[in-house]
Amino acid sequence: MKMTREQRYRRIEQAEPGEIAKLEAQISECPWRQSYHIQPITGLLNDPNGFAYYQGYYHLFYQWFPLGTEHGMKYWYHTRSKNLVNWENVGIGIEPGDTYDSHGAYSGSAIEKEGKLHLLYTGNTRDEAWVRHPYQCLAIMDERGSVTKLNYPVISSVPPGYTEHFRDPKVWQQGETYYCVIGAQRTDETGCTVMYRSTDLRKWEFLGEIRTQLTSFGYMWECPDYMEMDEKGVLIFSPQGIEAAGDHYQNIFQSGYLIGEPLNLQTREFNHGEFQELDRGFDFYAPQTMQDTDGRRILVGWMGLPDLEYPTDDSGWAHCLTIPRQLSLREGKLIQQPVAEMEQLRKQEEGTHIHATIDNEVRSFAGMDGIAYELKCEISHVDAEMVGIEFRANGAERTVIQYDCVQQKVVLDRTLSGAELAEQNGTIRSCTLTAEVIKFHLFVDASSVEIFVNDGEEVFTSRIFPSRESVDIRFFAHGGKADFEATQWDY
Repeated sequence: MKMTREQRYRRIEQAEPGEIAKLEAQISECPWRQSYHIQPITGLLNDPNGFAYYQGYYHLFYQWFPLGTEHGMKYWYHTRSKNLVNWENVGIGIEPGDTYDSHGAYSGSAIEKEGKLHLLYTGNTRDEAWVRHPYQCLAIMDERGSVTKLNYPVISSVPPGYTEHFRDPKVWQQGETYYCVIGAQRTDETGCTVMYRSTDLRKWEFLGEIRTQLTSFGYMWECPDYMEMDEKGVLIFSPQGIEAAGDHYQNIFQSGYLIGEPLNLQTREFNHGEFQELDRGFDFYAPQTMQDTDGRRILVGWMGLPDLEYPTDDSGWAHCLTIPRQLSLREGKLIQQPVAEMEQLRKQEEGTHIHATIDNEVRSFAGMDGIAYELKCEISHVDAEMVGIEFRANGAERTVIQYDCVQQKVVLDRTLSGAELAEQNGTIRSCTLTAEVIKFHLFVDASSVEIFVNDGEEVFTSRIFPSRESVDIRFFAHGGKADFEATQWDY
């Protein structure tokens, strides 16, 4: 049953007696709880926030509504890790409910300054008429992990020309100056990104919009993130309201990027190429990046989408985060690859290995199965119309990643993955890929899969909801033969 507005905007201390215990009991019975992905202890998780390295830990916060699976009163929940793969729950990072975040601590980012981690976020408020008034707020975490909120907003109003959809500040430092980008909606209901600058993170000067060639591209841009790599500028954002076209944008909301010359901080001119999707799967949104002490640019995304229902909702929880991915540029594309630390989760050093020629058949191999694992597969000498892998399979239930050699397309099919999803969630996604050798690198968990194709040239991220009995892995070639070499590691 849907919650009322009053129920959704309760703080955690306003929970009914026994309400949280009931949620925890439901969750403990859920067959789709993840093994190695960040997931909420109760309720709903969405955008990753405040991703940073500080005091020997990677810190990662996420949007959290503890009392249900609908979007309501948002907290920042705090997790941390020494190695990017073993995460510990710290607890609530930012608690909403004050004057400038009365209806939620919305998304934002983090930066270290003077030995403390500064958390810049959007405070969501509503007036008596339920009109939204956003504020950009600052909270400061000290070395002991104690978080203190400033009692005033650091950006207190929306500039003329923009609506109340004005949120998700992402901060960085250049020289002695701090800059931040904010996702915005113009009053003509088109999306864009605006910029501010500051010398102290407390007083911010509005500079104006980042000038892109996308003057009318969706109705809102969420979660912008600007970075520079290999002397190029990269702007990541999540536009809403893009129409599907061919294989592109075939889920309700997308995340993508522009690559160009470095952003001119004086004129805000950004000369860039075409918008490209970050992920070809179904459930990927609101990514955030950070740069670690080794100079790596690391991305984490929300493995979910707004305005969709998922089978775990009935069990009292929703959504998770992706594994961390290292970014690089290759031939005008942003490449995503799993961070090397993921190998630390492998339960056996060598893994289970197969090398076989598969000729117009579907084959499985002893010792290759499971619920949570990593699987690397290289398919070569392809003389077939279709090659691929069925996984989390049992009888008719299966999820399929395949390469259509005739159309030169990678296809992910979750039509028979398990618990049925609503039509708007989608069942088949594909993209064009021209290659003689196909590499599929899968990270499978109890209710998700992340597939890195040809060393991160494309990525397919999706939630799936198979039965616990669906553990088979099957390799296939149709209309001919191909050589398969694969290794699986249990997680």
